[in-house]
Amino acid sequence: MAERLRHDGVVVVGAGLAGLTAALAAAPARVLLLTEAPLNFGCSSAWAQGGMAAALSPDDSPALHAADTVAAGAGLVDEAMARLLAEEGPAAVRALADLGAPFDRTADGAFAQSLEAAHGKPRVARVKGDQAGRAIMQAVTVAALAAPHIQVRTGAKLTGLLQAPDGRIRGVLAELDGRPTEILARAVVLATGGIGGLYAVTTTPAELKGEGLGLAALAGVVIADPEFVQFHPTAIDIARDPAPLATEALRGEGALLVNGAGERFMPSYHPAGELAPRDVVARAIHAERAAGRGAFLDAREAVGEHFPDEFPTVFAACISGGVDPRRQPIPVAPACHYHMGGVATDADGRTSLPGLFAAGECAATGVHGANRLASNSLLEAAVFGARAGRAAAAEPGTEGAFEAVSAPPLPLEALQRLREAMSRHAGVVRDAEGLAALLAEIAALEAAHGRAASLVAARLVAGCALERRESRGGHFRTDFPDALPPARTFVTLADLDRRALRYAAE
Repeated sequence: MAERLRHDGVVVVGAGLAGLTAALAAAPARVLLLTEAPLNFGCSSAWAQGGMAAALSPDDSPALHAADTVAAGAGLVDEAMARLLAEEGPAAVRALADLGAPFDRTADGAFAQSLEAAHGKPRVARVKGDQAGRAIMQAVTVAALAAPHIQVRTGAKLTGLLQAPDGRIRGVLAELDGRPTEILARAVVLATGGIGGLYAVTTTPAELKGEGLGLAALAGVVIADPEFVQFHPTAIDIARDPAPLATEALRGEGALLVNGAGERFMPSYHPAGELAPRDVVARAIHAERAAGRGAFLDAREAVGEHFPDEFPTVFAACISGGVDPRRQPIPVAPACHYHMGGVATDADGRTSLPGLFAAGECAATGVHGANRLASNSLLEAAVFGARAGRAAAAEPGTEGAFEAVSAPPLPLEALQRLREAMSRHAGVVRDAEGLAALLAEIAALEAAHGRAASLVAARLVAGCALERRESRGGHFRTDFPDALPPARTFVTLADLDRRALRYAAE
């Protein structure tokens, strides 16, 4: 029997940048912040290297930033949301700086900004080259712990949502210190991160298995664009799980991609070379590796002896794997890095279910389209996390009956089977045969272990990838290499189940 806790305020699930920003913005409403891992662990925000993209320099503008965001998104970006992100971006970065985030500065005190792929201007605010995420999270965590309206509960695992007969979400079911607890609240903000833990090769914390997305889907929420997964081109290939990341800022500084013979290959794939959009670079590296030529990031000339000071995180990861990037090219491989899809939201984080909000990587605001622009993710977490927190705090809440929408856990061995199948069949390149095999594997795992939330998330990715018979952005079909007229995906789990039954009948 679950214990019951009534919280007169907002429950925020997740303590990455989106969750903490939402919690801070909800003031003066009381916030109960639930996180399974200790603060600054188990979230992608703390691992982000590149920084935050924002139009902070005199020769840049939000309009230019929005235009680059739309262009990178391969026809599926919601332009109004991109404008909102770009317009509110500079204030979001300055607000984080005011909290103590130590962004790199120029001699005159302005934000030092770097160029990253598909940006028309150097607009990525960084911290010590590759430590933006960690430094930003430390500043925001201190602010959240000091805020009198926020109560943080670590060791809290989300296991379900509490739903009224009319669909409204009235709270969450969670394990608090191992005890099942129903937590009733005026509103719930999901900030549960991405799906990297569903892939065998990922740059994100293993804890991020799409469970918030899966539980929301089980409750009937509308999901947007789940087939669009971004693979970072340059994960450091040193047999580590998760794989360390070689930030894109290295290529912005002039590092080159070469094969095993030392030959530069990116100009053969795209005129922008190493600064081509991420999906192009990821497929190029995948092709070079598949052809047996190998792929390496050569930063010896671009960074060289300055590596320990300018990119300390990358340097430490390389050295730990037996690679000295000052003297050797870094072996790289594409890895699951970011989920462009998620729970569909409006500009204030509202989902299709009253009382439920979402922010950060588990949400789909429409700003990323089919291919996220580099360093827009931390910015989105800050901008839309704050908007979701403010909107959730204004929810009146309701009384009445409710039921728990929950899912069984997925055993570790089954999760490993799923991860291997996702990387094999829903990775950088896809086709109908592989996606059908993946869906059959998911069905077998569901039959053996029940409809776990992570299996639901995987089914959303695979099912919508099979239905999208074109190639666009991060979704590349070898059997459908051309693009169709652009159209976003909006789907519920019930929709997907009905389509699966129809396919089976055919």
